Amino acid sequence: MGRSRYIITEPDKPHFLTCTIVEWLPIFTRPDAVNILLDCWAFQRKHSGLKLYGYIILENHLHFIAQAERLDKCVSQFKSYTARKIIDDFKDRKIESILQRLAFAKKAHKKDREYQFWQEGSHAELILNEDMMRQKLDYIHGNPVKRGYVNKAEHWRYSSASNYFEGEGLIDIDRWV
Repeated sequence: MGRSRYIITEPDKPHFLTCTIVEWLPIFTRPDAVNILLDCWAFQRKHSGLKLYGYIILENHLHFIAQAERLDKCVSQFKSYTARKIIDDFKDRKIESILQRLAFAKKAHKKDREYQFWQEGSHAELILNEDMMRQKLDYIHGNPVKRGYVNKAEHWRYSSASNYFEGEGLIDIDRWV
């Protein structure tokens, strides 16, 4: 699969983004892998000026709404850092079956590394107005309900829904008013 046709058109404006693991591998069923994502977002909020308005992490992909002066750079750093940390964790734990799949997926995309973790691109959509922001937040938070994983959005642990419905989540976000 080639590079995505979706690009971050206005890097200082909020965008709805999707990041997917190659071959749709269910990596985020592992809490350690999810924690790497959450820690990275928390770091970027503190040190890179990232505004994170909402997120959901499912077993093989994630959606988030974010804004930064250089959102394209933040997303690139997020994907690079999280891929490296998760792959290193798999190496440490000797999770060979997944590492072999990531190595195989790499052959179609990369020549400069041993593994491919994320699919190319981030499926970025510029948030044009308040209605679109609300629609995307509702989509993100409703995703696990629609799939039948939980009855209420705020019950999905790896989501910003609890930040909106209960006031506190696993990490701080920049609530959209």
